[in-house]
Amino acid sequence: MNTRRVSKPIQIGKVTVGGDAPIIVQSMTNTDTRDVMSTIRQIKELEDCDCELVRVAVPDSQAAQAIAAIKKGISIPLIADIHFDYRLALAALKAGVDGLRLNPGNISDPAKVKAVVQAAKERGVPIRIGVNAGSLPKKVDPALSTAKNMVEAALEQIRLLESLDFDLIKVSLKAFDVPTTIEAYQDIAQKIPYPLHIGITEAGTPRTGIIRSTAGISTLLYLGIGDTIRVSLTSHPREEVFAGYEILKSLNLRQHGPVLVSCPSCGRTEVDIIKIAEAVEKELLNVTKPIKVAVMGCVVNGPGEASDADVGIACGKGKAILFKKGEKIGVIEEKDFVRVLMEEVERF
Repeated sequence: MNTRRVSKPIQIGKVTVGGDAPIIVQSMTNTDTRDVMSTIRQIKELEDCDCELVRVAVPDSQAAQAIAAIKKGISIPLIADIHFDYRLALAALKAGVDGLRLNPGNISDPAKVKAVVQAAKERGVPIRIGVNAGSLPKKVDPALSTAKNMVEAALEQIRLLESLDFDLIKVSLKAFDVPTTIEAYQDIAQKIPYPLHIGITEAGTPRTGIIRSTAGISTLLYLGIGDTIRVSLTSHPREEVFAGYEILKSLNLRQHGPVLVSCPSCGRTEVDIIKIAEAVEKELLNVTKPIKVAVMGCVVNGPGEASDADVGIACGKGKAILFKKGEKIGVIEEKDFVRVLMEEVERF
């Protein structure tokens, strides 16, 4: 894995992004922002699974005004997603939002951007320049690739913000196409000092969207690029948070909750290992501390993998060996597999 790219740290509410801060996991609500209680309720659900930043859509002035009430009911920093109307950004800032996302493809008038930047500067609120492949500014260069045009759109906006003596900047360049996204981030990472928010936009439902997002996000993180991530899914946003942490754990970039090691099942297994692993996975949703748990189905890899885990079982016909930190500590009857394993997890 490459050394992580050094970026200028910024502060979004109480959360540091960039520099040597951990890679931050964020999400976006899919409620009607004007419905304050529903939005607070969903953000609370995100807080429960350790989402660290949350973004809300601001389609009109009523939604912008709702930000003040929403902030009173939540604990994590709130970012306003602004498109088309710069006045909504001004209203969101007035309501006390912690961060803004502006799309240069939708708000390109320098005078309007300047008004937003001045208001953000007065309040010390960072701005994410969020470029999307599907909504690039109209004056793209047809001779350039989509990735290059994305980078040029971001750089133009960055130059405008810098000319206004504003450097509380975060940048994203997202596309549905994974190679395009990777190319854009690799290009801009060499040209600017600001933190990068990475993700694959409109990735799809969890079944395919997690795969597409992981392909793009993991590649960039492995290259040392990325300071915050969002796994964009057509699902409840908590699934985005779960997926985000799993990506970071798989690359050993952050520890967060349990890691489940389970075999894929084959003709050698003499128990219903799929059912057992699913039951353990469900129980582990209630565990918040880092722990490696193994559920293995036969004698080939089972004992080795189970003994390598903090707690694990290697299953055979009707019985399983229980391991803890590499030591065999008992034999369990099949009816007790999940219960005894989880009791050992709790003790650990």
